[in-house]
Amino acid sequence: MSLIVSESSLSDLQAYQSDFEQSLKWPSVFMLPEWMQTWWQIFGEGLKPYIRIVKDGDKIIGIAPLMTKDNTAYLIGSTDVCDYVDFIVVPGSEQEFFNTLLDDLKKNGIKTLDLKHVRPDSTVMNSLIPLVEGRKCKVTSEQEAVSFEMDLPSSYDEYIQVLSTKQRHEVRRKLRRLNEEGKIEYRFIEECSELPAALDTFFRMFTESREDKAAFLTDRMKSYFRLLADNMRKIGLLKLGVLELDSKPVAEIMCFDYNDCIYLYNSGYDPQYVSLSVGLLSKVFAIEDSIARGKKRFDFLKGAETYKGHLGGQEVPLYRCQIFI
Repeated sequence: MSLIVSESSLSDLQAYQSDFEQSLKWPSVFMLPEWMQTWWQIFGEGLKPYIRIVKDGDKIIGIAPLMTKDNTAYLIGSTDVCDYVDFIVVPGSEQEFFNTLLDDLKKNGIKTLDLKHVRPDSTVMNSLIPLVEGRKCKVTSEQEAVSFEMDLPSSYDEYIQVLSTKQRHEVRRKLRRLNEEGKIEYRFIEECSELPAALDTFFRMFTESREDKAAFLTDRMKSYFRLLADNMRKIGLLKLGVLELDSKPVAEIMCFDYNDCIYLYNSGYDPQYVSLSVGLLSKVFAIEDSIARGKKRFDFLKGAETYKGHLGGQEVPLYRCQIFI
């Protein structure tokens, strides 16, 4: 085995995607080149890219999309807008990849890997940490957040039956009440020309529905959301769902469709219709649509909001791992 590590750039990562099509899907939407490029354009100031490609001969076995500050390296992204991160590694090549990467980091004066947040099924938790413990490196790992997700059944009727008796009754009651108020339609923004106005509505609902969301949505964050929506639309992953009552938008939900999983990224609703539970029901319609299109998983993403469990989500712990090389 002849392992070679080389430096790369964010702009080059897209070209490597085809190298993985036969052996690996990139681990999540947050690690796609287009996502990382978007994040870097808005939030990358003051950080240095440290992107490494590891090859076995001519074959890529892994990608480390890192960034550095001082002598610490991080996976590209931030916990406020990138729910969980990981390395991109061909299955079966983890040990070779991480050994090569660790040697490269040490050679270049990196003393700490600070990785957050990572899932229990990540290469970080399952391959990197056992390896560095074997190298006698100091490691800390603690849960800092929680995510929710669920496997999707083959039909909406099956999904409803999965819910508890109380929640099944509540969903049906809320749907009946909403339908009694007028004509209901749940649709997606399909046309590029519709996107700017739909995002304006989304921002308004986002800030009006919760005080913490209003504080979160700074002008910089709006720029990020607009750029992200446009870049994800260009590669066919954006799903901006609109719940309408008598043709008036009352809730919007921003999702991303990647690798048979729907990622529920953010949402908002018109507080005028809070009594009709339009925020919750917009998620129910999104789940129903995901099932109808044959998706395998619905990821509610980070946050311990009660509705996620009520709608069938199962808790997934998210960890911060620090490795002292």
